[in-house]
Amino acid sequence: MLVLVAPGQGAQTPGFLTPWLDLPGAEEKLRQWSALIDLDLVRYGTEADEAEIRDTAVAQPLLVASALLSARQLFPSTDDLTAAVGAVAGHSVGELAAAALAGVLTDEEALRLVRTRGLAMAEASAVTKTGMAALLGGNRDTSIAHLERLGLTPANVNGRTQIVAAGTMEQLDALAQDKPEGVRRVVPLKVAGAFHTHHMAPAVDALEAATKELAPRDPALPYVSNSDGQAVATGADVLARLVGQVANPVRWDLCMETFQSLGATAQVELCPGGALTGLAKRDLPGAGTLALKTPDQLDAARALVTEQSSTAG
Repeated sequence: MLVLVAPGQGAQTPGFLTPWLDLPGAEEKLRQWSALIDLDLVRYGTEADEAEIRDTAVAQPLLVASALLSARQLFPSTDDLTAAVGAVAGHSVGELAAAALAGVLTDEEALRLVRTRGLAMAEASAVTKTGMAALLGGNRDTSIAHLERLGLTPANVNGRTQIVAAGTMEQLDALAQDKPEGVRRVVPLKVAGAFHTHHMAPAVDALEAATKELAPRDPALPYVSNSDGQAVATGADVLARLVGQVANPVRWDLCMETFQSLGATAQVELCPGGALTGLAKRDLPGAGTLALKTPDQLDAARALVTEQSSTAG
């Protein structure tokens, strides 16, 4: 069973979309989406520097657009995708791409919504200087308790041995000097704020208002939510979770537990993948993995999809 996942903020790198523009129709599609959300996705994906694409208002639409672009190249039709994929999920902002791939939203609806999300979260981030840092190693329960003593939020619980802390810069500095037992390193992330914490509460209202204009469809295949790792049955519930997730922790560890319970034997991570593939290698033992970073990997991804479909059949 194949799981299709979309990466979250921090996965972007300067110029990562450049090779994708050589594919038939790719640049045209990106320019259509750019006009739709009033953001030059082509320039930001090919020419912008690291500081520009770190901006939350830019990074979030760029990541959703790149995930959708690569997915539509891998699966030429919706029928192809639903026939081959056993479940979809996205990490943090990647959930917007997953919602479109599951048929809850159209690609255009997902991009308009993520544009609102990115702008609102950028505005919330400007109120207080905050950030995020990854804890490498250690024990999940011990680390979470330690973070809470420091006033930090375990904003991303990504696996058995990787947690992302979020809070003020002073709190993160304290963490660097006082690591939880067993944690090897504390690595600052290239994000502009303390996402998935109470610091993002102002963005929740903006996103909720934007969703009132939408008429979501029920997922055409299992959509696994970051909130609790559960497969969500209705489009209305997907939207409600997307809104609430902005100010609440991401439980990717629980998503991977659900992938296992569903019988996942392979995972493809959409462009610009990498981090979720690394987590799967550790926490989904025996499952095949592929991070679809460039078009050169499309043939390998198609071969993995065909292999999984043949095995399932």
